[in-house]
Amino acid sequence: MEREAGVARLFELHYSSMLRLAVLLGADDPENVVAEAYYQIYRRWRRLKDVAAAEACLRSTVCNLTRMRIRHLQVARRHEEQPAPPPEATVASAENTALLRDDQRVLIDALQQLPARQREALVLRHWLGLKEAEIAAAMGISRGSVKTHTSRGIAALTQAMEARR
Repeated sequence: MEREAGVARLFELHYSSMLRLAVLLGADDPENVVAEAYYQIYRRWRRLKDVAAAEACLRSTVCNLTRMRIRHLQVARRHEEQPAPPPEATVASAENTALLRDDQRVLIDALQQLPARQREALVLRHWLGLKEAEIAAAMGISRGSVKTHTSRGIAALTQAMEARR
C-alpha cells in the first residue's frame, strides 16, 4: 500500500512537469515515455534509499527513456526503405500543441536544432530550474560537462534566435 500511495502522490505532483520535460527533450510519444518512467519507479520503489529522491529518479528516468527512444528511432529510420517525412510535414499532437504557447514556438524550434546533450542540459536547467549537481545526476555526466553543454547550448541558441530576427 505504501508503494501505491507513494507513486500515486508522485504522479499527482509531477506528471505534468514530467510530460513537459519529455516534450521539450524531443520525445515523439511523451505520454508513453512518462508512463514507462512511472512504471519503472513503481517497480523500483522498495529499492529507493529515500522516498524524497523519487522525483529526481523519475526525472532521470524520463531523460534516459527519451534519449533511448530517440536513438531507437534514428536507427529504425536508417533501416527504413522509404525516407521519413520531413519534420515540417508531420502534424503536432494535440498534447504538444496545448503545452506550447505561440510565443514559445520560435524558441522551441531553435532548441530542437541543438545537439541532444545541449538541449537536455538547457531544458533541465532553465525549464525545470535544476542545479548543476541535479542535472549531472539526471544526465549521468559530470558537473563540468553540464557547464560545458549549457554554455555551448546557450551560445548556439542565442545565435539561432538572433539569426531568426
